[in-house]
Amino acid sequence: MPSLKDVAQYVRSKAAGPFWVTIDIFCGDAATFERVRKAQSLSADAVAKLYGVSADSVRVFEVEPLNVLKISFPRLRPQGSPHDADSHAGQYFVPLLTAPVP
Repeated sequence: MPSLKDVAQYVRSKAAGPFWVTIDIFCGDAATFERVRKAQSLSADAVAKLYGVSADSVRVFEVEPLNVLKISFPRLRPQGSPHDADSHAGQYFVPLLTAPVP
């Protein structure tokens, strides 16, 4: 089964303020966007489990005109705190790259 890295045009993550992370999944066309949007591996529940946060706190935004899926969730540690290993949240997307996308 293909994974996110096989179907998405581009995936990135970034800090969304000091307490949140946003992962952007850019799809090259509407058909790919639909596949990504429907993938259970990218649901709020799956993302919550992967990143150790509450499913109620995960927000998934579908930006259909741009074929982009945005996933936001709270950081486990505030940005810039002593135990924050990725202040800009630039590597948070990496665990999602192997998520299956039927």
